[in-house]
Amino acid sequence: MQRVEQRIWSCRGRVVRFDRRPLIMGILNATPDSFYDGGRYTSREAARTRIRTMVDEGADILDIGGESSRPGSERIGVEEELRRVMPLVEIAVAETGVVVSVDTMKADVARRALEAGAHIINDISALRHDVGMVQVVAEHGAGLVLMHMQGEPKTMQENPTYCDVVEEVSVFLKKQTAFALKHGCAEDQIVWDPGLGFGKTFEHNWTLLTGTSALAREGRPLMIGASRKRFLGALCDRETDDRLAASLAVAAYASHAGAHLLRVHDVIHTCDVVRVMAKLHHQEREHDMDGADTVAGPSGNC
Repeated sequence: MQRVEQRIWSCRGRVVRFDRRPLIMGILNATPDSFYDGGRYTSREAARTRIRTMVDEGADILDIGGESSRPGSERIGVEEELRRVMPLVEIAVAETGVVVSVDTMKADVARRALEAGAHIINDISALRHDVGMVQVVAEHGAGLVLMHMQGEPKTMQENPTYCDVVEEVSVFLKKQTAFALKHGCAEDQIVWDPGLGFGKTFEHNWTLLTGTSALAREGRPLMIGASRKRFLGALCDRETDDRLAASLAVAAYASHAGAHLLRVHDVIHTCDVVRVMAKLHHQEREHDMDGADTVAGPSGNC
């Protein structure tokens, strides 16, 4: 596939630009069993408060999910997922001006959410779970996140195996991008997510993170989702509630390495990180430009 340098994300009539700093996608799970925020936002008022808070804190995109994808989780039916997701989509669309994403593998859920005003479908199966998903995304011109996952949530951590995890993730995402394009999606609808924690061992996750710059150089906008995940806790010996510092360290690294989006639970703190990193990057460039215009004096002079 020809390399494409994509600087915008077309999301069902909204244009998301990647030209200043990594954008922040705030996570909102309307589930009883997600690994960090499961059960916190299952009521309509709790969800409304959280939506408003994340927008006030600086979220560029809200990502709403109704089905847990933690390791070992069980799948739920379409009607239950719709019951959980649709009230939150309606609130986010009606009461905020931000771009709304829905985290789902089901075409029927995606269709209903897009008809209600959502802009993006975040499909952790990368169009493999439901044969109708690609048509729904193409018909609506929705933004699409293609994520790499070896296996499925229930079994993905049993024995994940790779020869070269960065290369294999890249090959997979290229293949699924080609599939999406063949079935009517446009180049600028597609964003990649390497799927940290999804069918990867501890070492796979760290290798994949250090491959962020290599994946970003492929030309597709790249989303990194490491927020409070298990491999951070394993390194730092921290439970889920105590993984903020580790999550922010990854956000800083990913920002420096060229990630375009950060999918996070902790919006306000991550916004601070990307602002600082953007300022440092700007200062570096100015310093390099000043240095290029300066003629060196005799040896030993300041």
